[in-house]
Amino acid sequence: MVTFDELMAAARNLTDLTLAHEIAVNANFCIKHEDLPQNSLVGTVKRIVHKAFWDHLESELNEDPPEYEHAIKLFEEIKEILLSFLTPGANRIQNQICEVLDTDLIRQQAEHNAVDIHGLANYIINTMGKLCAPIRDNDIKQLKATDNIVELLRQIFHVLDLMKMDMANYTIQCLRPYLQRNLVDYERTKFQEILEETPSALDLTTEWIKESIEDELSSISDESSSSSGADHSSKSNISPTLVLNNGYLKLLQWDYHKTIPETLITDEVRLQELREKLNQLKIIACVCLITNNMVGAAIVDVPDFADQLKRVSVPLLEGMSKKTFDLKEALNAIGVQICSKVNGSLSERGLPTLNAETQNNLMGQIASIVEENNPVCSLIGYLRLTSSNLNQLLMLKSHFLTAVKYYVKRVKKYCLLGGCAVGML
Repeated sequence: MVTFDELMAAARNLTDLTLAHEIAVNANFCIKHEDLPQNSLVGTVKRIVHKAFWDHLESELNEDPPEYEHAIKLFEEIKEILLSFLTPGANRIQNQICEVLDTDLIRQQAEHNAVDIHGLANYIINTMGKLCAPIRDNDIKQLKATDNIVELLRQIFHVLDLMKMDMANYTIQCLRPYLQRNLVDYERTKFQEILEETPSALDLTTEWIKESIEDELSSISDESSSSSGADHSSKSNISPTLVLNNGYLKLLQWDYHKTIPETLITDEVRLQELREKLNQLKIIACVCLITNNMVGAAIVDVPDFADQLKRVSVPLLEGMSKKTFDLKEALNAIGVQICSKVNGSLSERGLPTLNAETQNNLMGQIASIVEENNPVCSLIGYLRLTSSNLNQLLMLKSHFLTAVKYYVKRVKKYCLLGGCAVGML
């Protein structure tokens, strides 16, 4: 029986693991400042509360004599934020900040109505200018041009939030090389902690690997039975790398309505994107084979025509994973574009263009790719998606298959990287 505390501890470990993994594998990962939508409930409540706070502060400062208590608390908070930006050893500026923003001294000055609130704000702005990244220089200039003290304090906190975000992103950049070097050990440790808290935490991963082993055993058994005098003892000599590689490739055909193996949760979005690219690969391969079969003789002397087909097809197949995507319509558009490309190439070389019957036949066969049991799709799908078949496909010299080899290489690279990530289990 897993207790609530154990479950929360496992969740915290998974959160830390997810963040570290994203920093290591996503070079573009960073923290961004996003404003809440104007019409959202949270955004509306936040604006109302913030306006009430700053209106109350303004009314206190406009009293005679002014009431500084809330302003002093703001200065104290600003002091702590500024100190958090300092690196170890910055003793001089640390002492200066503590001396100028000494809240006990400011309270004594407030009792005698001698607080130079604008002078304190100017010191804060100048200090922020020394500590901020160059990208915030314009924000500092805007602060210096603001006269209203309440608006100035509000903007100071806004810029401080941006500076904290900059500092966090700088820390992420510094950590990334270290995490990349130590990611496998770190993830192994974190998964071990999760297993200690929740022993069943990797059940789906275990099942996924077992299925891959069973698939490999079945494949070896089929190959052995079809070979006379084969050594059936080879069934027990399965390469762990092959099991992992083919297990990863199987994820490219995964039904993502099912829960993905736990060790791959951090890469689920990337896996779905790669699956979409693989589906594009299959469609483009079918288009290339159909075109080559029907009009190959007419364009055999055009060396880059396969790349032209790819450039035509890829944009029209973007977003295939969306429910609103209409593959039939996309294939019709691809057929029209390919006929146009073929006719353009023929015209440039002074050759007769395709007649209407051939064009309609070509467009019809391309559009029929979407149909169930389409013979061309069946031919492409007949090749089992394995790392060995990927190697064989990359070695093919077909003029038209060069259009899809880039994507095959991406799948192959994914397969190789995948083995490193799960090698900890």
